[in-house]
Amino acid sequence: MTTLDAVSELAPHVPQVVKELNLTARQVVATVELLDGGSTVPFIARYRKEVTGGLDEVAVIAIRDRFSQLRELADRRGTVLKSLTDQGKLTPELQAAVLGAATMSALEDIYLPYRPKRRTRGTIAREKGLEPLARSIFEQGATDPLTAAGAYVDPAKGVEDPPAALAGARDIIAEWVNEDAAARAEIRNLFATKGVLTTRVIPGKEAEGAKFKDYFDWSEPIAKAPSHRVLAIRRGEHEKVLTFEIQPDPAEAVALLLRRFVRGESPAARQVQAAVEDGYKRLMAPSIETDIRLESKKRADEEAIRVFAENIRELLLSSPLGQKRVLAVDPGLRTGCKIVVLDEQGKLLHHDVIFPLEPMNRRDDAGAMVKFLCQRYRVEALAVGNGTGGREAEAFCRDLGLGETVAVVSVNESGASVYSASEVAREEFPDQDLTVRGAVSIGRRLMDPLAELVKIDPKSIGVGQYQHDVDQPALKRSLDDTVSSCVNAVGVELNTASKELLGYVSGLSSRLAGAIVAHRNAHGAFGTRSALMAVPGMGPKTFEQAAGFLRIRQSPNPLDASAVHPERYALVETMAADTGCSVADLIADPTRPGASGST
Repeated sequence: MTTLDAVSELAPHVPQVVKELNLTARQVVATVELLDGGSTVPFIARYRKEVTGGLDEVAVIAIRDRFSQLRELADRRGTVLKSLTDQGKLTPELQAAVLGAATMSALEDIYLPYRPKRRTRGTIAREKGLEPLARSIFEQGATDPLTAAGAYVDPAKGVEDPPAALAGARDIIAEWVNEDAAARAEIRNLFATKGVLTTRVIPGKEAEGAKFKDYFDWSEPIAKAPSHRVLAIRRGEHEKVLTFEIQPDPAEAVALLLRRFVRGESPAARQVQAAVEDGYKRLMAPSIETDIRLESKKRADEEAIRVFAENIRELLLSSPLGQKRVLAVDPGLRTGCKIVVLDEQGKLLHHDVIFPLEPMNRRDDAGAMVKFLCQRYRVEALAVGNGTGGREAEAFCRDLGLGETVAVVSVNESGASVYSASEVAREEFPDQDLTVRGAVSIGRRLMDPLAELVKIDPKSIGVGQYQHDVDQPALKRSLDDTVSSCVNAVGVELNTASKELLGYVSGLSSRLAGAIVAHRNAHGAFGTRSALMAVPGMGPKTFEQAAGFLRIRQSPNPLDASAVHPERYALVETMAADTGCSVADLIADPTRPGASGST
Protein backbone atom coordinates (compact mmCIF):
# COMPACT_ATOMS: atom_id res chain seq x y z
CA MET A 1 0.00 0.00 0.00
CA THR A 2 1.25 3.48 -0.82
CA THR A 3 2.58 5.29 2.21
CA LEU A 4 2.09 8.99 2.77
CA ASP A 5 5.83 9.58 2.40
CA ALA A 6 5.90 7.82 -0.96
CA VAL A 7 2.88 9.79 -2.04
CA SER A 8 4.61 13.02 -1.04
CA GLU A 9 7.44 12.22 -3.45
CA LEU A 10 4.93 11.56 -6.21
CA ALA A 11 2.81 14.64 -5.55
CA PRO A 12 3.85 17.15 -2.84
CA HIS A 13 0.27 18.38 -2.46
CA VAL A 14 -1.30 15.02 -1.68
CA PRO A 15 -0.95 15.10 2.14
CA GLN A 16 -2.69 18.47 2.33
CA VAL A 17 -5.56 17.40 0.06
CA VAL A 18 -5.94 14.15 2.00
CA LYS A 19 -6.32 16.12 5.22
CA GLU A 20 -8.61 18.85 3.84
CA LEU A 21 -11.00 16.52 1.99
CA ASN A 22 -10.85 13.64 4.49
CA LEU A 23 -9.83 11.10 1.86
CA THR A 24 -7.13 8.47 1.64
CA ALA A 25 -3.82 9.01 -0.09
CA ARG A 26 -4.64 6.18 -2.51
CA GLN A 27 -7.89 7.86 -3.54
CA VAL A 28 -6.26 11.23 -4.13
CA VAL A 29 -3.26 9.88 -6.02
CA ALA A 30 -5.40 7.63 -8.22
CA THR A 31 -7.76 10.48 -9.06
CA VAL A 32 -4.97 12.92 -9.88
CA GLU A 33 -3.23 10.36 -12.07
CA LEU A 34 -6.46 9.72 -13.98
CA LEU A 35 -7.09 13.44 -14.43
CA ASP A 36 -3.51 14.08 -15.52
CA GLY A 37 -3.85 11.18 -17.94
CA GLY A 38 -6.75 12.89 -19.71
CA SER A 39 -9.72 11.19 -18.06
CA THR A 40 -12.82 13.31 -17.55
CA VAL A 41 -14.71 13.79 -14.30
CA PRO A 42 -17.84 11.87 -15.47
CA PHE A 43 -15.72 8.96 -16.74
CA ILE A 44 -13.75 8.69 -13.50
CA ALA A 45 -16.86 8.91 -11.33
CA ARG A 46 -18.81 6.36 -13.40
CA TYR A 47 -16.26 3.86 -14.68
CA ARG A 48 -13.22 4.05 -12.38
CA LYS A 49 -14.80 3.66 -8.96
CA GLU A 50 -12.68 0.58 -8.29
CA VAL A 51 -9.57 2.72 -8.83
CA THR A 52 -10.66 5.77 -6.79
CA GLY A 53 -12.34 3.90 -3.98
CA GLY A 54 -15.85 4.87 -5.04
CA LEU A 55 -15.45 8.64 -5.34
CA ASP A 56 -18.38 10.51 -6.89
CA GLU A 57 -18.28 13.56 -9.18
CA VAL A 58 -18.32 16.02 -6.27
CA ALA A 59 -15.22 14.48 -4.72
CA VAL A 60 -13.39 14.21 -8.04
CA ILE A 61 -14.09 17.87 -8.84
CA ALA A 62 -12.97 18.88 -5.33
CA ILE A 63 -9.66 17.06 -5.84
CA ARG A 64 -9.20 18.57 -9.30
CA ASP A 65 -9.88 22.14 -8.17
CA ARG A 66 -7.80 21.94 -4.99
CA PHE A 67 -4.85 20.48 -6.86
CA SER A 68 -5.14 23.27 -9.40
CA GLN A 69 -4.98 25.86 -6.60
CA LEU A 70 -2.02 24.18 -4.92
CA ARG A 71 -0.14 23.87 -8.18
CA GLU A 72 -0.70 27.55 -8.83
CA LEU A 73 0.64 28.28 -5.35
CA ALA A 74 3.65 26.05 -6.04
CA ASP A 75 4.36 27.87 -9.30
CA ARG A 76 4.30 31.20 -7.48
CA ARG A 77 6.62 29.78 -4.79
CA GLY A 78 9.07 28.86 -7.50
CA THR A 79 8.94 32.38 -8.94
CA VAL A 80 9.47 33.92 -5.49
CA LEU A 81 12.40 31.63 -4.67
CA LYS A 82 14.05 32.44 -8.00
CA SER A 83 13.63 36.16 -7.40
CA LEU A 84 15.09 35.90 -3.90
CA THR A 85 17.99 33.84 -5.21
CA ASP A 86 18.69 36.33 -8.02
CA GLN A 87 18.68 39.15 -5.44
CA GLY A 88 21.08 37.24 -3.21
CA LYS A 89 18.58 37.49 -0.35
CA LEU A 90 17.58 33.83 0.07
CA THR A 91 18.51 32.48 3.50
CA PRO A 92 17.62 29.05 4.92
CA GLU A 93 15.09 30.72 7.22
CA LEU A 94 13.50 32.67 4.38
CA GLN A 95 13.38 29.58 2.19
CA ALA A 96 11.65 27.64 4.97
CA ALA A 97 9.10 30.44 5.36
CA VAL A 98 8.39 30.52 1.62
CA LEU A 99 7.99 26.74 1.43
CA GLY A 100 5.75 26.78 4.49
CA ALA A 101 3.35 29.46 3.23
CA ALA A 102 -0.06 27.78 3.07
CA THR A 103 -1.90 30.46 1.11
CA MET A 104 -1.14 32.90 -1.67
CA SER A 105 -1.67 35.88 0.64
CA ALA A 106 0.78 34.44 3.22
CA LEU A 107 3.35 33.88 0.48
CA GLU A 108 2.95 37.42 -0.83
CA ASP A 109 3.33 38.83 2.70
CA ILE A 110 6.66 37.01 3.07
CA TYR A 111 7.84 38.24 -0.31
CA LEU A 112 6.63 41.82 0.17
CA PRO A 113 9.90 43.28 1.62
CA TYR A 114 11.87 41.87 -1.33
CA ARG A 115 9.44 42.57 -4.16
CA PRO A 116 10.67 45.15 -6.66
CA LYS A 117 8.71 48.29 -5.91
CA ARG A 118 8.27 51.82 -7.08
CA ARG A 119 10.11 54.65 -5.35
CA THR A 120 8.47 55.22 -1.95
CA ARG A 121 8.95 57.58 0.96
CA GLY A 122 10.94 54.83 2.66
CA THR A 123 13.27 54.32 -0.29
CA ILE A 124 13.81 58.09 -0.54
CA ALA A 125 14.76 58.13 3.14
CA ARG A 126 17.21 55.28 2.58
CA GLU A 127 18.75 57.20 -0.31
CA LYS A 128 19.35 60.01 2.17
CA GLY A 129 21.29 57.61 4.39
CA LEU A 130 18.71 57.46 7.18
CA GLU A 131 18.39 53.67 7.54
CA PRO A 132 20.99 53.42 10.39
CA LEU A 133 19.04 56.06 12.30
CA ALA A 134 15.83 54.11 11.71
CA ARG A 135 17.43 50.92 13.04
CA SER A 136 18.73 52.70 16.11
CA ILE A 137 15.29 54.11 16.89
CA PHE A 138 13.54 50.80 16.14
CA GLU A 139 15.73 49.08 18.78
CA GLN A 140 14.15 51.51 21.31
CA GLY A 141 17.24 51.84 23.46
CA ALA A 142 18.21 54.70 25.76
CA THR A 143 19.60 56.95 23.01
CA ASP A 144 17.62 60.15 22.51
CA PRO A 145 16.30 60.07 18.90
CA LEU A 146 16.47 63.84 18.41
CA THR A 147 20.11 63.95 19.50
CA ALA A 148 20.97 60.96 17.30
CA ALA A 149 19.20 62.57 14.36
CA GLY A 150 21.58 65.53 14.47
CA ALA A 151 24.34 63.37 13.03
CA TYR A 152 22.30 62.77 9.89
CA VAL A 153 21.58 66.39 9.02
CA ASP A 154 22.88 66.98 5.50
CA PRO A 155 21.23 69.74 3.44
CA ALA A 156 22.95 68.43 0.32
CA LYS A 157 20.89 65.22 0.69
CA GLY A 158 17.70 67.07 1.58
CA VAL A 159 17.93 66.51 5.35
CA GLU A 160 17.64 70.08 6.61
CA ASP A 161 17.40 69.48 10.37
CA PRO A 162 16.95 66.73 13.04
CA PRO A 163 13.11 66.68 12.75
CA ALA A 164 13.49 66.03 9.00
CA ALA A 165 15.88 63.17 9.75
CA LEU A 166 13.40 61.69 12.25
CA ALA A 167 10.56 61.97 9.71
CA GLY A 168 12.61 60.01 7.18
CA ALA A 169 13.50 57.38 9.79
CA ARG A 170 9.80 56.98 10.67
CA ASP A 171 9.01 56.47 6.97
CA ILE A 172 11.49 53.59 6.92
CA ILE A 173 10.08 52.09 10.12
CA ALA A 174 6.52 52.41 8.76
CA GLU A 175 7.55 50.27 5.79
CA TRP A 176 9.14 47.68 8.07
CA VAL A 177 5.92 47.47 10.05
CA ASN A 178 3.86 47.14 6.87
CA GLU A 179 6.14 44.44 5.47
CA ASP A 180 6.23 42.29 8.63
CA ALA A 181 4.54 39.02 7.61
CA ALA A 182 3.34 38.12 11.12
CA ALA A 183 1.87 41.57 11.68
CA ARG A 184 0.07 41.49 8.33
CA ALA A 185 -1.36 38.06 9.13
CA GLU A 186 -2.73 39.38 12.44
CA ILE A 187 -4.26 42.49 10.87
CA ARG A 188 -5.64 40.48 7.93
CA ASN A 189 -7.43 38.21 10.42
CA LEU A 190 -8.84 41.28 12.17
CA PHE A 191 -10.16 42.62 8.86
CA ALA A 192 -11.70 39.25 8.03
CA THR A 193 -13.37 38.68 11.42
CA LYS A 194 -14.23 42.21 12.54
CA GLY A 195 -14.14 44.28 9.38
CA VAL A 196 -17.29 46.28 8.65
CA LEU A 197 -18.60 46.81 5.13
CA THR A 198 -19.81 50.40 4.87
CA THR A 199 -21.42 51.93 1.80
CA ARG A 200 -22.30 55.51 0.83
CA VAL A 201 -24.04 57.02 -2.15
CA ILE A 202 -21.96 59.38 -4.27
CA PRO A 203 -23.49 62.86 -3.84
CA GLY A 204 -25.72 63.76 -6.76
CA LYS A 205 -26.22 60.12 -7.84
CA GLU A 206 -29.35 59.48 -5.76
CA ALA A 207 -31.85 59.69 -8.64
CA GLU A 208 -29.65 57.95 -11.20
CA GLY A 209 -28.86 55.11 -8.80
CA ALA A 210 -32.31 54.65 -7.28
CA LYS A 211 -32.13 50.88 -7.72
CA PHE A 212 -29.28 50.88 -5.16
CA LYS A 213 -31.17 53.01 -2.61
CA ASP A 214 -30.98 50.25 0.02
CA TYR A 215 -27.21 50.76 0.07
CA PHE A 216 -27.04 54.56 0.13
CA ASP A 217 -26.11 54.33 3.83
CA TRP A 218 -25.44 50.74 4.80
CA SER A 219 -23.08 48.85 7.09
CA GLU A 220 -22.70 45.26 8.25
CA PRO A 221 -19.87 42.87 9.21
CA ILE A 222 -18.14 41.63 6.06
CA ALA A 223 -17.98 38.14 7.55
CA LYS A 224 -21.80 37.99 7.51
CA ALA A 225 -22.53 39.87 4.29
CA PRO A 226 -24.43 37.55 1.91
CA SER A 227 -23.23 36.92 -1.61
CA HIS A 228 -26.02 38.81 -3.37
CA ARG A 229 -25.44 41.93 -1.25
CA VAL A 230 -21.68 41.99 -1.84
CA LEU A 231 -22.21 41.64 -5.59
CA ALA A 232 -24.96 44.29 -5.63
CA ILE A 233 -22.75 46.77 -3.78
CA ARG A 234 -19.83 46.09 -6.10
CA ARG A 235 -22.09 46.65 -9.09
CA GLY A 236 -23.20 49.95 -7.54
CA GLU A 237 -19.56 50.95 -7.22
CA HIS A 238 -18.87 49.89 -10.81
CA GLU A 239 -21.75 52.03 -12.01
CA LYS A 240 -20.30 54.97 -10.04
CA VAL A 241 -23.31 55.25 -7.75
CA LEU A 242 -21.81 53.88 -4.52
CA THR A 243 -18.54 53.91 -2.67
CA PHE A 244 -17.72 51.29 -0.08
CA GLU A 245 -14.97 50.36 2.32
CA ILE A 246 -14.16 47.41 4.56
CA GLN A 247 -12.48 48.42 7.81
CA PRO A 248 -12.19 47.13 11.38
CA ASP A 249 -12.01 49.53 14.32
CA PRO A 250 -8.78 51.48 13.55
CA ALA A 251 -7.99 51.85 17.25
CA GLU A 252 -8.10 48.07 17.74
CA ALA A 253 -5.90 47.49 14.69
CA VAL A 254 -3.32 50.03 15.80
CA ALA A 255 -3.36 48.61 19.34
CA LEU A 256 -2.47 45.16 17.97
CA LEU A 257 0.50 46.62 16.11
CA LEU A 258 1.65 48.71 19.06
CA ARG A 259 1.73 45.63 21.30
CA ARG A 260 3.88 43.91 18.67
CA PHE A 261 6.36 46.71 17.91
CA VAL A 262 6.46 49.23 20.77
CA ARG A 263 8.37 48.56 23.99
CA GLY A 264 8.06 50.96 26.88
CA GLU A 265 7.53 54.71 26.81
CA SER A 266 10.96 56.03 25.90
CA PRO A 267 11.40 58.84 23.34
CA ALA A 268 12.44 56.19 20.81
CA ALA A 269 9.30 54.15 21.59
CA ARG A 270 7.20 57.24 20.93
CA GLN A 271 8.88 57.62 17.54
CA VAL A 272 8.14 53.98 16.77
CA GLN A 273 4.53 54.47 17.88
CA ALA A 274 4.15 57.37 15.48
CA ALA A 275 5.66 55.26 12.68
CA VAL A 276 3.33 52.35 13.46
CA GLU A 277 0.25 54.59 13.36
CA ASP A 278 1.38 56.10 10.07
CA GLY A 279 2.31 52.71 8.62
CA TYR A 280 -1.09 51.24 9.44
CA LYS A 281 -3.11 54.17 8.08
CA ARG A 282 -1.04 54.92 4.98
CA LEU A 283 0.29 51.49 3.95
CA MET A 284 -1.08 48.43 5.71
CA ALA A 285 -4.80 49.24 5.96
CA PRO A 286 -5.24 50.14 2.26
CA SER A 287 -3.21 47.10 1.18
CA ILE A 288 -5.07 44.60 3.33
CA GLU A 289 -8.43 46.19 2.56
CA THR A 290 -7.71 45.51 -1.11
CA ASP A 291 -6.99 41.86 -0.25
CA ILE A 292 -10.18 41.55 1.81
CA ARG A 293 -12.24 43.15 -0.95
CA LEU A 294 -10.89 40.53 -3.35
CA GLU A 295 -11.47 37.70 -0.88
CA SER A 296 -15.05 38.80 -0.17
CA LYS A 297 -15.65 39.03 -3.91
CA LYS A 298 -14.26 35.52 -4.34
CA ARG A 299 -16.56 34.14 -1.62
CA ALA A 300 -19.54 35.95 -3.11
CA ASP A 301 -18.66 34.61 -6.55
CA GLU A 302 -18.39 31.05 -5.26
CA GLU A 303 -21.80 31.20 -3.58
CA ALA A 304 -23.48 32.85 -6.58
CA ILE A 305 -21.91 30.30 -8.93
CA ARG A 306 -22.99 27.44 -6.67
CA VAL A 307 -26.61 28.62 -6.68
CA PHE A 308 -26.48 29.23 -10.43
CA ALA A 309 -25.13 25.73 -11.05
CA GLU A 310 -27.80 24.15 -8.83
CA ASN A 311 -30.54 26.00 -10.70
CA ILE A 312 -29.08 25.02 -14.06
CA ARG A 313 -28.93 21.38 -12.96
CA GLU A 314 -32.56 21.43 -11.83
CA LEU A 315 -33.65 22.98 -15.13
CA LEU A 316 -31.60 20.63 -17.32
CA LEU A 317 -32.88 17.58 -15.50
CA SER A 318 -36.53 18.66 -15.62
CA SER A 319 -38.74 15.75 -16.61
CA PRO A 320 -39.01 15.62 -20.42
CA LEU A 321 -42.39 15.26 -22.07
CA GLY A 322 -40.81 12.88 -24.54
CA GLN A 323 -41.57 12.32 -28.20
CA LYS A 324 -44.96 14.01 -28.48
CA ARG A 325 -46.44 16.40 -31.00
CA VAL A 326 -46.29 19.89 -29.52
CA LEU A 327 -47.78 23.27 -30.33
CA ALA A 328 -45.52 25.97 -28.85
CA VAL A 329 -46.61 29.51 -28.08
CA ASP A 330 -44.13 32.38 -27.78
CA PRO A 331 -46.29 35.07 -26.11
CA GLY A 332 -46.40 38.64 -27.39
CA LEU A 333 -48.71 41.58 -26.86
CA ARG A 334 -48.46 44.17 -29.60
CA THR A 335 -46.78 41.86 -32.14
CA GLY A 336 -48.95 38.83 -31.35
CA CYS A 337 -48.12 35.29 -30.20
CA LYS A 338 -45.90 33.27 -32.52
CA ILE A 339 -47.07 29.65 -32.68
CA VAL A 340 -45.28 26.62 -34.14
CA VAL A 341 -46.20 22.95 -34.44
CA LEU A 342 -43.46 20.34 -33.96
CA ASP A 343 -43.56 16.62 -34.68
CA GLU A 344 -42.36 13.90 -32.31
CA GLN A 345 -38.72 14.51 -33.26
CA GLY A 346 -38.96 18.30 -32.88
CA LYS A 347 -39.20 18.96 -36.61
CA LEU A 348 -41.02 22.17 -37.57
CA LEU A 349 -44.35 21.39 -39.29
CA HIS A 350 -46.15 24.74 -39.26
CA HIS A 351 -45.81 28.30 -37.94
CA ASP A 352 -48.21 31.23 -37.68
CA VAL A 353 -49.12 34.29 -35.58
CA ILE A 354 -52.24 34.76 -33.45
CA PHE A 355 -53.47 37.82 -31.50
CA PRO A 356 -55.45 36.60 -28.46
CA LEU A 357 -54.12 39.25 -26.06
CA GLU A 358 -54.45 43.00 -25.57
CA PRO A 359 -54.30 45.31 -27.42
CA MET A 360 -55.41 43.33 -30.52
CA ASN A 361 -57.64 40.93 -28.56
CA ARG A 362 -58.70 38.67 -31.46
CA ARG A 363 -59.46 35.79 -29.13
CA ASP A 364 -62.05 34.03 -31.27
CA ASP A 365 -59.86 33.90 -34.36
CA ALA A 366 -56.87 32.85 -32.29
CA GLY A 367 -58.84 30.12 -30.54
CA ALA A 368 -60.15 28.75 -33.82
CA MET A 369 -56.62 28.65 -35.24
CA VAL A 370 -55.18 26.78 -32.24
CA LYS A 371 -58.03 24.25 -32.24
CA PHE A 372 -57.64 23.68 -35.99
CA LEU A 373 -53.88 23.09 -35.69
CA CYS A 374 -54.31 20.76 -32.71
CA GLN A 375 -56.77 18.66 -34.68
CA ARG A 376 -54.91 18.70 -37.99
CA TYR A 377 -51.50 17.76 -36.49
CA ARG A 378 -52.80 15.59 -33.64
CA VAL A 379 -51.12 17.84 -31.06
CA GLU A 380 -50.61 16.25 -27.66
CA ALA A 381 -49.36 19.23 -25.64
CA LEU A 382 -49.15 23.04 -25.69
CA ALA A 383 -45.90 24.66 -24.51
CA VAL A 384 -46.44 28.29 -23.50
CA GLY A 385 -43.44 30.55 -22.89
CA ASN A 386 -43.41 32.34 -19.53
CA GLY A 387 -42.17 35.71 -20.83
CA THR A 388 -44.17 38.93 -21.23
CA GLY A 389 -47.81 37.97 -21.65
CA GLY A 390 -47.08 34.36 -20.75
CA ARG A 391 -49.59 34.14 -17.92
CA GLU A 392 -52.36 35.57 -20.09
CA ALA A 393 -51.42 33.31 -23.02
CA GLU A 394 -51.46 30.25 -20.77
CA ALA A 395 -54.91 31.18 -19.41
CA PHE A 396 -56.15 31.66 -22.99
CA CYS A 397 -54.94 28.18 -23.98
CA ARG A 398 -56.46 26.54 -20.94
CA ASP A 399 -59.83 28.19 -21.67
CA LEU A 400 -59.98 26.63 -25.17
CA GLY A 401 -61.36 23.34 -23.84
CA LEU A 402 -58.89 21.16 -25.74
CA GLY A 403 -59.63 18.19 -23.50
CA GLU A 404 -57.65 16.18 -21.00
CA THR A 405 -55.52 14.58 -23.71
CA VAL A 406 -53.86 17.91 -24.55
CA ALA A 407 -51.68 19.21 -21.72
CA VAL A 408 -50.98 22.95 -21.36
CA VAL A 409 -47.56 23.59 -19.80
CA SER A 410 -45.77 26.82 -18.91
CA VAL A 411 -42.15 26.69 -20.10
CA ASN A 412 -39.22 28.81 -18.94
CA GLU A 413 -38.24 30.71 -22.06
CA SER A 414 -35.12 32.47 -20.70
CA GLY A 415 -32.43 32.43 -23.35
CA ALA A 416 -34.77 31.53 -26.22
CA SER A 417 -33.99 34.85 -27.88
CA VAL A 418 -30.29 34.12 -27.52
CA TYR A 419 -30.76 30.77 -29.23
CA SER A 420 -32.90 32.29 -32.01
CA ALA A 421 -30.09 34.65 -33.00
CA SER A 422 -27.32 32.07 -32.66
CA GLU A 423 -25.36 30.32 -35.37
CA VAL A 424 -26.88 27.03 -34.21
CA ALA A 425 -30.40 28.31 -34.89
CA ARG A 426 -29.38 29.75 -38.24
CA GLU A 427 -27.97 26.36 -39.25
CA GLU A 428 -31.18 24.59 -38.17
CA PHE A 429 -33.63 27.11 -39.64
CA PRO A 430 -31.87 29.22 -42.28
CA ASP A 431 -35.18 30.24 -43.88
CA GLN A 432 -37.04 31.24 -40.69
CA ASP A 433 -36.93 34.47 -38.74
CA LEU A 434 -35.94 34.87 -35.09
CA THR A 435 -39.50 34.64 -33.74
CA VAL A 436 -40.09 31.22 -35.31
CA ARG A 437 -36.77 29.92 -34.00
CA GLY A 438 -37.58 31.16 -30.49
CA ALA A 439 -40.97 29.43 -30.49
CA VAL A 440 -39.37 26.20 -31.70
CA SER A 441 -36.91 26.38 -28.81
CA ILE A 442 -39.80 26.75 -26.32
CA GLY A 443 -41.55 23.68 -27.73
CA ARG A 444 -38.43 21.56 -27.76
CA ARG A 445 -37.65 22.53 -24.17
CA LEU A 446 -40.88 20.85 -23.14
CA MET A 447 -40.09 17.73 -25.16
CA ASP A 448 -36.45 17.39 -23.98
CA PRO A 449 -35.10 20.22 -21.80
CA LEU A 450 -31.56 18.88 -21.70
CA ALA A 451 -31.17 18.39 -25.45
CA GLU A 452 -32.47 21.87 -26.21
CA LEU A 453 -30.87 23.92 -23.44
CA VAL A 454 -27.34 22.69 -24.21
CA LYS A 455 -27.56 24.79 -27.39
CA ILE A 456 -27.56 27.97 -25.29
CA ASP A 457 -24.75 29.51 -23.28
CA PRO A 458 -25.71 28.55 -19.70
CA LYS A 459 -25.21 32.16 -18.57
CA SER A 460 -28.08 33.19 -20.85
CA ILE A 461 -30.63 30.80 -19.39
CA GLY A 462 -31.41 33.29 -16.64
CA VAL A 463 -31.54 31.18 -13.49
CA GLY A 464 -28.87 33.01 -11.49
CA GLN A 465 -28.06 36.43 -10.11
CA TYR A 466 -25.20 38.69 -11.15
CA GLN A 467 -23.85 36.12 -13.61
CA HIS A 468 -22.09 38.89 -15.51
CA ASP A 469 -20.42 40.21 -12.33
CA VAL A 470 -18.82 37.02 -11.03
CA ASP A 471 -15.47 35.53 -12.04
CA GLN A 472 -16.20 34.52 -15.63
CA PRO A 473 -13.64 31.68 -15.99
CA ALA A 474 -14.85 30.19 -12.68
CA LEU A 475 -18.48 30.52 -13.77
CA LYS A 476 -17.78 28.88 -17.12
CA ARG A 477 -15.88 26.02 -15.48
CA SER A 478 -18.69 25.38 -12.97
CA LEU A 479 -21.47 25.55 -15.56
CA ASP A 480 -19.54 23.37 -17.99
CA ASP A 481 -19.08 20.84 -15.17
CA THR A 482 -22.80 20.99 -14.39
CA VAL A 483 -23.99 20.62 -17.97
CA SER A 484 -21.47 17.84 -18.61
CA SER A 485 -22.60 16.07 -15.44
CA CYS A 486 -26.26 16.24 -16.49
CA VAL A 487 -25.62 15.12 -20.06
CA ASN A 488 -23.47 12.18 -19.03
CA ALA A 489 -25.77 11.18 -16.18
CA VAL A 490 -28.68 10.85 -18.62
CA GLY A 491 -26.72 9.49 -21.57
CA VAL A 492 -27.01 10.53 -25.21
CA GLU A 493 -28.67 8.77 -28.13
CA LEU A 494 -25.83 8.70 -30.65
CA ASN A 495 -27.99 8.62 -33.78
CA THR A 496 -30.25 11.59 -32.95
CA ALA A 497 -28.16 13.88 -30.73
CA SER A 498 -27.22 17.34 -31.99
CA LYS A 499 -23.65 18.48 -32.32
CA GLU A 500 -24.14 20.72 -29.29
CA LEU A 501 -25.39 17.85 -27.11
CA LEU A 502 -22.60 15.52 -28.26
CA GLY A 503 -20.08 18.23 -27.44
CA TYR A 504 -20.81 17.77 -23.72
CA VAL A 505 -20.27 14.00 -23.77
CA SER A 506 -17.22 12.87 -21.84
CA GLY A 507 -14.10 13.07 -23.99
CA LEU A 508 -15.75 14.68 -27.03
CA SER A 509 -14.66 18.12 -28.20
CA SER A 510 -16.90 20.40 -30.22
CA ARG A 511 -14.84 19.58 -33.31
CA LEU A 512 -15.17 15.84 -32.82
CA ALA A 513 -18.90 16.16 -32.08
CA GLY A 514 -19.25 17.90 -35.44
CA ALA A 515 -17.26 15.13 -37.11
CA ILE A 516 -19.62 12.51 -35.62
CA VAL A 517 -22.67 14.33 -36.98
CA ALA A 518 -21.01 14.76 -40.37
CA HIS A 519 -20.15 11.04 -40.49
CA ARG A 520 -23.71 10.17 -39.47
CA ASN A 521 -25.14 12.36 -42.21
CA ALA A 522 -22.79 10.93 -44.82
CA HIS A 523 -22.94 7.23 -43.91
CA GLY A 524 -26.20 6.81 -42.04
CA ALA A 525 -26.91 5.80 -38.47
CA PHE A 526 -24.27 4.10 -36.35
CA GLY A 527 -25.07 0.42 -35.96
CA THR A 528 -22.84 -0.17 -32.92
CA ARG A 529 -20.71 1.79 -30.50
CA SER A 530 -17.57 0.31 -32.03
CA ALA A 531 -18.53 1.93 -35.36
CA LEU A 532 -17.52 5.24 -33.78
CA MET A 533 -13.92 4.31 -34.42
CA ALA A 534 -14.51 5.04 -38.12
CA VAL A 535 -15.03 8.75 -37.35
CA PRO A 536 -11.94 10.80 -38.26
CA GLY A 537 -10.19 11.94 -35.10
CA MET A 538 -11.73 9.26 -32.85
CA GLY A 539 -8.82 7.56 -31.11
CA PRO A 540 -8.80 4.77 -28.50
CA LYS A 541 -8.50 7.18 -25.56
CA THR A 542 -11.40 9.34 -26.72
CA PHE A 543 -13.52 6.27 -27.41
CA GLU A 544 -12.77 4.98 -23.91
CA GLN A 545 -13.92 8.27 -22.35
CA ALA A 546 -17.08 8.66 -24.46
CA ALA A 547 -18.46 5.24 -25.36
CA GLY A 548 -20.19 4.44 -22.06
CA PHE A 549 -22.26 7.62 -22.22
CA LEU A 550 -23.52 7.07 -25.78
CA ARG A 551 -26.59 4.93 -26.51
CA ILE A 552 -27.67 3.11 -29.67
CA ARG A 553 -31.18 1.80 -29.11
CA GLN A 554 -31.36 -0.12 -32.40
CA SER A 555 -27.99 -1.87 -32.02
CA PRO A 556 -27.97 -5.67 -32.36
CA ASN A 557 -25.98 -5.70 -29.11
CA PRO A 558 -28.33 -4.69 -26.24
CA LEU A 559 -25.34 -3.48 -24.24
CA ASP A 560 -24.91 -0.63 -26.72
CA ALA A 561 -28.18 0.81 -25.42
CA SER A 562 -27.09 0.57 -21.77
CA ALA A 563 -24.67 2.35 -19.45
CA VAL A 564 -22.34 -0.66 -19.53
CA HIS A 565 -18.93 0.36 -20.86
CA PRO A 566 -17.62 -1.63 -23.86
CA GLU A 567 -14.56 -2.62 -21.81
CA ARG A 568 -16.96 -4.65 -19.61
CA TYR A 569 -18.98 -6.35 -22.33
CA ALA A 570 -17.08 -9.61 -21.95
CA LEU A 571 -17.73 -9.60 -18.20
CA VAL A 572 -21.48 -9.05 -18.67
CA GLU A 573 -21.64 -11.76 -21.30
CA THR A 574 -19.92 -14.13 -18.87
CA MET A 575 -22.40 -13.15 -16.15
CA ALA A 576 -25.29 -13.86 -18.51
CA ALA A 577 -23.87 -17.26 -19.42
CA ASP A 578 -23.35 -18.10 -15.75
CA THR A 579 -27.00 -17.33 -14.99
CA GLY A 580 -28.25 -19.23 -18.02
CA CYS A 581 -29.87 -16.30 -19.81
CA SER A 582 -29.21 -13.86 -22.64
CA VAL A 583 -27.55 -10.50 -22.14
CA ALA A 584 -30.87 -8.79 -22.96
CA ASP A 585 -32.65 -10.83 -20.28
CA LEU A 586 -29.92 -10.03 -17.77
CA ILE A 587 -30.31 -6.28 -18.42
CA ALA A 588 -34.11 -6.42 -18.37
CA ASP A 589 -34.43 -8.37 -15.11
CA PRO A 590 -32.62 -6.64 -12.25
CA THR A 591 -33.63 -9.42 -9.84
CA ARG A 592 -31.29 -11.88 -11.49
CA PRO A 593 -28.02 -12.43 -9.59
CA GLY A 594 -25.39 -10.01 -10.87
CA ALA A 595 -27.81 -8.00 -13.02
CA SER A 596 -27.49 -4.83 -10.96
CA GLY A 597 -23.74 -4.93 -10.47
CA SER A 598 -21.54 -1.92 -11.26
CA THR A 599 -20.11 -2.00 -14.74
